[in-house]
Amino acid sequence: MVKKILAMLLLACMALSCACAEESKITIPEVKNIYQYEIPKNEAMAFVKEMKIGWNLGNTFDATRDGFKGDDLTIESYWCGVKTTEEMIEAVHQAGFNTLRLPVSWHNHVDADFTINAPWLDRVQEVVDWAVQRDMYVILNIHHDNEKGYLYPTNEHYETAEKYITAIWQQLAERFKDYDEHLIFEAMNEPRPKGTNQEWWFNSGDKFCQEVAGCINKLNQAFVNTVRAAGGNNADRYLMVPAYCASPDAACNTTYFKLPEDPADNKLIVSAHAYTPYSFALEKPGTSSFSPMNAGQLSEIIRFVSSLHKTYVANGIPVVIGEFGAMNKKDNLQDRVNFYAYYVATASSRNIPCVVWDNHGFTGNGELFGLLERKTATFPEPILVETMMQYAGYDKMPVKE
Repeated sequence: MVKKILAMLLLACMALSCACAEESKITIPEVKNIYQYEIPKNEAMAFVKEMKIGWNLGNTFDATRDGFKGDDLTIESYWCGVKTTEEMIEAVHQAGFNTLRLPVSWHNHVDADFTINAPWLDRVQEVVDWAVQRDMYVILNIHHDNEKGYLYPTNEHYETAEKYITAIWQQLAERFKDYDEHLIFEAMNEPRPKGTNQEWWFNSGDKFCQEVAGCINKLNQAFVNTVRAAGGNNADRYLMVPAYCASPDAACNTTYFKLPEDPADNKLIVSAHAYTPYSFALEKPGTSSFSPMNAGQLSEIIRFVSSLHKTYVANGIPVVIGEFGAMNKKDNLQDRVNFYAYYVATASSRNIPCVVWDNHGFTGNGELFGLLERKTATFPEPILVETMMQYAGYDKMPVKE
């Protein structure tokens, strides 16, 4: 029996040694041909710079379970299989992430008048507090409520949508009114006409897309009005607002995306999501390769970041990329390291913090965006985190002439 145990330990050590050897072959690239852009000097630019880099607690409080009649607190672990612990937030903080994005779907936790169940709101606040106590920034939002009967941005459903967004944010603004600027409110997640051919593509020449964009503008305005009227620190809290499906291209189309009017001075942040280049980051099968030598892949990142910079940052208006990431495709670790280096460096050069998506997906055929193994509060592929930390807030690139 002793010999058998020793043999098993030897095999385990050999396997660990092989894994470490494989990991040791992976290198963080030296980012080249990325230039530092001039950033306006104002309070908002300084604020988002302090956010540095963030992590999404994905597939957790944003999980939905329509028709479920049991204890709604169990929905937190319905998709990811793990209940959030303070140890997880500490691990994220210790890894260097300075921002926690907390996506929350509320519609499974409200009554007919859209009043949030007290235990659910208490639980959300508990997780917010774990991050705030560590001086992290927290982005709290409305996530998968983009449903008819809740927050569907069309003329037909607008009255209900405005009632919903107003009710939810009245309650959240009241609950968190004494929290300081470390707590950021984000109006909506990827608002869009779900279930239509225009769901993920804003066509500025399409009348229906124009209608949806107009509804989104009005909902963003209702959000701002509601929070600002709630008292306390909500008067000048930073607020994030998205365009059509949180697309950078939609946000930069200022004919159809309008920032809300706001009594606070430059306290609005443009929220954008970009899993770019799509064929590598999100498409299945797409490609599993990302190379610093591939000018086409790099140009896709540079194009949308430059557009956000030109439209907003250069004019003193802050931008946050609230979701980005690259799926594990056939254990393409070096490719993902290359991607994170160039993506984060490109955004950092223009003072745009990024918040990586983590859905706790490590195995199977789904979207494998797992970074933190939540059961052990460890990062199985720490070099991905190291890469992001190396280039987050990086401002040592050559100055753009």
